[in-house]
Amino acid sequence: MTLSASAVRTIETWRLGFVATTSPDGMPNLSPKGTFVVVDNKTIAFVEMRSPGTVANLETNPDVEINFVDVLSRRGVRIAGCGTILDRESDAYEELLPLFLALWPELEPLYNRIVRIHVREVRPLASPIYEAGGQEAELRAHWKRKIAAL
Repeated sequence: MTLSASAVRTIETWRLGFVATTSPDGMPNLSPKGTFVVVDNKTIAFVEMRSPGTVANLETNPDVEINFVDVLSRRGVRIAGCGTILDRESDAYEELLPLFLALWPELEPLYNRIVRIHVREVRPLASPIYEAGGQEAELRAHWKRKIAAL
């Protein structure tokens, strides 16, 4: 399965993905990661800075799901895949590092590892408001006003 242009646009616009993993005892874990990049149309990645639980979960079960949401349109993408932990000393880490340094060079001292995710499934995500007749332009205008009022 590959990432559509729309999925890539959502990831690259918002960068924040909510990552679901499973602990060794079967408990779900959901953790936001704000450093996502699109590596290619079958691979995404995030730099791990404060995620020991996510890393520990991926070491025992590499299955992962990530949700990316456009907060204005209330649409997004759900990505299921297999995560691989890349240590700083690895060639794969060095290959992906420039993608992160281009966006967040000031955070480099905090980088611990990179988590690379091979995409297995891509599904759309949309608020139920659309089923009730909601229109994207109206939702965008509503949420822009709400954010501006904060």
